[in-house]
Amino acid sequence: MTLHPPQHQTPEGLPRTRGEQKTESQLWRGECRSHRALPTNLTVRTYDTPDHLGRHLVLDPRSLAYRRAWAGQSLHPTAWEPRLPVLDQQHLIAQGIHTADTYGLDADVDALSSCTGNAATALLSILLTKEQAIAAGLTLDDAARAQHFALGLYADATELDRWHEMTWPVQDFGSSGLGVSKAMRARGLIDQYGHATTAEELCALLQTGPVLMGMPWHAAFSSPDADGFIDADRNWSASPIEGGHEVCVTALEAVALEDDRLLPAHTILRFRNSWSSSWGDHGDGRLRLSTYLALRNQIDICQPRKDGVAP
Repeated sequence: MTLHPPQHQTPEGLPRTRGEQKTESQLWRGECRSHRALPTNLTVRTYDTPDHLGRHLVLDPRSLAYRRAWAGQSLHPTAWEPRLPVLDQQHLIAQGIHTADTYGLDADVDALSSCTGNAATALLSILLTKEQAIAAGLTLDDAARAQHFALGLYADATELDRWHEMTWPVQDFGSSGLGVSKAMRARGLIDQYGHATTAEELCALLQTGPVLMGMPWHAAFSSPDADGFIDADRNWSASPIEGGHEVCVTALEAVALEDDRLLPAHTILRFRNSWSSSWGDHGDGRLRLSTYLALRNQIDICQPRKDGVAP
């Protein structure tokens, strides 16, 4: 399927020039390939979007200018625990979520490619106070209501992902970490967001709060070991990429250093997934920093923040 960006505006909502009206940039769903010729210099990498995944890689140089560079500060284990139950973007009907009645669909669907909204909801449960969450419509003690909130964020993110024309609930195409960060900011839930592009920068961000991580999802990752390690199978890279996935990284569980240099194979990240508490370690997964490095050219790291608020 060939998709063309909307012709009336750029992905940032800015007017297009006459030269940008051309349909030079074609995005292909169902392939895993880079696109670097977009009129606004976006880097877009699209993936298949099975309904347990749903993330695309979108990088904007204007946002990346706010990359939070590592300044050599000490790196220590940290943990930021979500204050809501593990969400589930699958098994919606069993949760009492009927998309036909609620969102005007022709029939109920049991799973959606809403991982960006789910990951962002887990992050907001850490970032917002209970009072702020209630004011935003996020119920922290009810998984089904929180899942509804996540679907709303997903819908907003698809509207703000203006590099394509597919928006939910009309079409379940997935979204991006950048799109859902914009959605949170548009709602006034966060004040800013910054990025990391290196292992040290990622670990440094985790000193101050959780982060959103979009990543390619290899088939082996769907079957973690008893401790939730998605990279337990040493041959995980040989398994096919099922699509793109967004998770909320909540902890830097172990930091291994030698002569002040990170040892990636022994540095451990923990993340909250959105496939119910029956997946992984009670809904959480783990990976080694070396796996992040192996996938770095297809990963985006974004940390939404609320000014003056520590989780």
